[in-house]
Amino acid sequence: MDAITVLSALAEPTRLQALRLVWDGREHCVCELMQRLGATQSRMSRHMAVLKAAGLVVDRRDAQWVRYRRAQHLPRALIKLVDAALALPTARERQVA
Repeated sequence: MDAITVLSALAEPTRLQALRLVWDGREHCVCELMQRLGATQSRMSRHMAVLKAAGLVVDRRDAQWVRYRRAQHLPRALIKLVDAALALPTARERQVA
């Protein structure tokens, strides 16, 4: 995992929102992510593939669905970077404020 790949993965709003959900450490079915983020299955799968390629999440196939969770044993600096990105308000949150 390199900084550009991770930062690029975090730069897309849907991926950042998906990571926010998965960052709790529990497993989340792609169907849950689709519903919560209003994304199609193919779109959600593409976003999760980017997060997986960046080393931020891991997946597990469960029959027809794939379940995602936060990757274990991430470097402390990377955890701090993601935590900082997740702490920033989204564009929607800034509009409401």
